[in-house]
Amino acid sequence: MKRFVIAVYVENKYGVLARVAGLFMRRGFNIDSLTVGETEDPAYSRITLTMAGDDNDRDQLVTQLQKLHNVKNVKPLEASSMVEREIMLIKLKNTPENRSEVMAAAEIYRAKIIDYNPNTLCVEVTGEPSKLNAFIEVMKPIGIIELCRTGAVALERNKTITDKK
Repeated sequence: MKRFVIAVYVENKYGVLARVAGLFMRRGFNIDSLTVGETEDPAYSRITLTMAGDDNDRDQLVTQLQKLHNVKNVKPLEASSMVEREIMLIKLKNTPENRSEVMAAAEIYRAKIIDYNPNTLCVEVTGEPSKLNAFIEVMKPIGIIELCRTGAVALERNKTITDKK
């Protein structure tokens, strides 16, 4: 199974996200991540979603999304021609024995320690999903208390605003 990133431009109106999510449920697709935000034009929102499947699944989903009312454009993004990022907050055990290891790893991964107290450290990591996954693996032996990820946000390289319509 492949991982797909799809950008969906929709009218920024009540209920549109529910219709898009409902389509996944009705068709039996699973959404791996979903991020939504207003675009440069407040009348539109951009939904960036990731899913796993084959090319047929992707094509079927794109076709079904294009049929939905309030959907203006659906664009599957190719890994070779996009910039993709996620943000993760991860809360770790803070002990004198592991503190320097966490700080060294944060520096290597260009992460930021955003909260510090005697029992826990909260670290912010931004980057490609593989970078966040690698950071999680490094932190597992230290003791992950809690983590939260935003899901993917992605833009095509070398495209202009007018190319999306």
